Amino acid sequence: MKKNKLFILLVIIVQAAVAGCQNKQNKNNNESATAEKQPTVINENIRFCESTYPYEDGILIGNFGTEQLNPLNNEKKGYINYYKDGKTNVLIAADGNLSAPKGMFIRSHRLFISDVNKIVVYNLKALKEAPEIITFPEDDLFINDLAADGNTLYASVTNSGRIYRIDIANPVKMTSSVPVKWLDVTGPNGIIIDNGIMYVASYPADGNTTDANVIYQITDLSNPVAEKFISLPGQYDGIALSTDKKTMYITNWTPAGISTIDMSTKKITPLATTEKFAGPADITVINDTMYIPDLPNSRMVILPL
Repeated sequence: MKKNKLFILLVIIVQAAVAGCQNKQNKNNNESATAEKQPTVINENIRFCESTYPYEDGILIGNFGTEQLNPLNNEKKGYINYYKDGKTNVLIAADGNLSAPKGMFIRSHRLFISDVNKIVVYNLKALKEAPEIITFPEDDLFINDLAADGNTLYASVTNSGRIYRIDIANPVKMTSSVPVKWLDVTGPNGIIIDNGIMYVASYPADGNTTDANVIYQITDLSNPVAEKFISLPGQYDGIALSTDKKTMYITNWTPAGISTIDMSTKKITPLATTEKFAGPADITVINDTMYIPDLPNSRMVILPL
């Protein structure tokens, strides 16, 4: 009888030890998985960054460089960082041509940068050269994002509710380019084009969200009509697609955060992250990584997806 009790006791001890090892292993695995998914925060030499853009296996970061956050400032302190492999360098210093750099686009070594009432175009192979300037009508101040389809570049203007088109068939000579109004959309902010369809994130320039501040789609660029793609109102800023084009990512300022949209079902889901954002702006998604400029907090968050 004593032997049976001893045997049972040994079995219980062994089972407890095995369970303990398994729990420890599971805990270690969970901690490892959590560690792998932890965001990386970059704030070196960043001052009010509104935009990101892929460039030579790294990321460009647009900065206002001002003491106070003002997306319509004319202080000419704007600059562009280049982040790669954990290092941040200044690609375009504050040369007096940029004030509040926002959306960016590259074609034929020309870097197009949205700014207040203009687009500034730098030659990436000769950055010491003076950039070319594409000017807009006086009331188009909040030039925001850029996206291209073929030889047409589209520029959103949040405050006037207009989207313009610009001929970039010869991107090395843009001085005489004239933006042509293409479409009226409420508060156009971030824009992307995929497979001939434009998606537009709407942001209220006056801060007062209405039912018109949604995600729009324009399915025919030759005969543009803005239709609601997602009808949930918000203060939408950045917009991007996953590599497989099955998921859309959108940033919102109220509540501040990032959401995913299933492109087939249009289901919206908040993206879980340990980071708290004040104002996530013009995001970039490369493979399984998202680059998020948190504008008011002067930092870029690198988030594994």
